Amino acid sequence: MWQILINRFKQGYRTIAYPKQVPGFPGRYRGRPVDVKGPVNLGELLFNEEAAAEGCFTYSKDHRMAVSNKEDLVAQGDEIRLAGALNDKMKRLFGRSLKLRQVCAGGCNGCEAEIQVTNIVVFDLSRFGIQFVASPRHADGLVITGPVTKNMELALKKTYEAMPHPKIVIAVGSCAISGGPFRGSTEVRNGADSVVPVDLYIPGCPPHPLTILDGLLRMLDRLEKKQ
Repeated sequence: MWQILINRFKQGYRTIAYPKQVPGFPGRYRGRPVDVKGPVNLGELLFNEEAAAEGCFTYSKDHRMAVSNKEDLVAQGDEIRLAGALNDKMKRLFGRSLKLRQVCAGGCNGCEAEIQVTNIVVFDLSRFGIQFVASPRHADGLVITGPVTKNMELALKKTYEAMPHPKIVIAVGSCAISGGPFRGSTEVRNGADSVVPVDLYIPGCPPHPLTILDGLLRMLDRLEKKQ
């Protein structure tokens, strides 16, 4: 027991200062595309090397990519209309405490893993009053990952219907937004908004934990206007 306490003391304070300070990203990190020479749909982008190799854009280190409207996922140039805040009524309800239920609708577990990482001590999602719950009946919002396969469509609908009103729906990752690499397959629904209404789109394959945090905090109006 004493050794555990000593090791914890040596580790020190490990939670990052985000959003006051944005930590550096490794060289391999692929953030929001810049120098875009033609329309690039972030909701369909898999953030692989092949996409940038064609020369129509380059990856930046900017983690900010979440949007409120699906049409805003289409980037042209270096500008993007980032997610806006909820209306005043929704902010009063969820601005200080937001409970989320996550549904994996056929994902590969990449996005699910990044969502789980937001709960660890480094990112500490709960310090913003955001927590995941086990039952949709206790949830304010629904977080969806995966392309929504035929086998998960009914389960997703029932989860959504079980949540009390008003409620928020968040699509995380390229699969949940557009179907990702499975887009056009007869076995998937090409994203969550073909089954339930979506209020926040967080692109990535998978999105970085800070991209997820940024989207949630923008939706709750918890970021400074300049950020």
